Amino acid sequence: HIAERFLPDKAIDLIDEAGAFDRLLGDARLKKIDVPQVERVVSKIARVPIESVTAVEREQLRGLAPALQRVIFGQDEAIETITTAITLARAGLRADEKPVGSFLFAGPTGVGKTELAKQLAKAMGVQFIRFDMSEYSERHTVSRLIGAPPGYVGFDQGGLLTDAIRKHPHSVVVLDEIEKAHPELFNILLQVMDRATLTDNNGREADFRNAVLIMTTNAGAFEASAKVLGFGGEAAERSLGESRAKAAMERTFTPEFRNRLDAVVYFHGLSREVIRRVVDKEVALLAGMLEDKQVTLTLADEALTWLAEHGYDATMGARPMARLVENKLKKPIAKALVYGDLPEGGHVRVAVDADDIALTFEPAPPAGTPDARGSGDGGARGDSGPGDSDRSGGASSGTPSGAVEA
Repeated sequence: HIAERFLPDKAIDLIDEAGAFDRLLGDARLKKIDVPQVERVVSKIARVPIESVTAVEREQLRGLAPALQRVIFGQDEAIETITTAITLARAGLRADEKPVGSFLFAGPTGVGKTELAKQLAKAMGVQFIRFDMSEYSERHTVSRLIGAPPGYVGFDQGGLLTDAIRKHPHSVVVLDEIEKAHPELFNILLQVMDRATLTDNNGREADFRNAVLIMTTNAGAFEASAKVLGFGGEAAERSLGESRAKAAMERTFTPEFRNRLDAVVYFHGLSREVIRRVVDKEVALLAGMLEDKQVTLTLADEALTWLAEHGYDATMGARPMARLVENKLKKPIAKALVYGDLPEGGHVRVAVDADDIALTFEPAPPAGTPDARGSGDGGARGDSGPGDSDRSGGASSGTPSGAVEA
């Protein structure tokens, strides 16, 4: 874990740090410094999650795929590919001089490529580092990643990518929309994918052996989305789409770059069933935001169906759904919170009226009234008293049949 130091120096320093840490505890000092205390010091010196130096990581890896499938919908094949590669690396069955994994995420926009990388970092408990490659489309901008050469402004500042890896050696690094980057950047990445090291302008090496390198691209998305003639069904259409996308990426990326990737992970377009799950996720996120403001939220089934139908776009993925939820739910609720019916909390009911989303606001009872604790229909969230155990978050127990309580 402490790769930049050598024995016996780092062992002696580790013992010294563990003893100093114990001495700072004062009266709570331990009589014996054991493995957990040493692991904590290693985690601090190496700037890695404590799980990475303990046996807890094994349980973490076991539940990695299910954890990702709970938040990323419709991309089980992509999740399986990346979690398998990470398990191989952690089991020691990959070359030591390579990153944990080097992946190219390919697929249409809005299907979860960047979100999967973000949730992967969260599930692993490591840093999420993202670079937008549209900012590195010119040759001179590529030097910002490893530092400016001598004689140029910023020579003494180091590189953005190398400094980020030195600061967070255990991380998920995302190079978003890699096809927009200057070709010079790919020469830098060849070294990273081959030997897991990158030297900055000051001659210092950044170690990528504990990093997951993910590059996303929309290359081939247009070709993959083209309609297929015939009666092959969804499986045949998906297979042909991947073949078209693969051909497009072969035209976009050089053979030496593609040959160093661990896998090209294809993300499929989202179906209507998946979009319905995205609706549930967006509504749950909104309900969580409103909880702190003492506001509860109820959506009828017809409202959820309306959002799923009007937020579905086969070419744009899930992003239109987020915009629809913002326009139809968040904006009206925000107005009610600031200068409307919900300044002190209350309840929001969402239904469909005249083929459009209709919101009903029920203010919280004034403080001091008998039902101020939320015992009334649609009251504000409050502490449950005797007999209130059948209510969820202070909402009325008389929720209409078919409604979904968020």
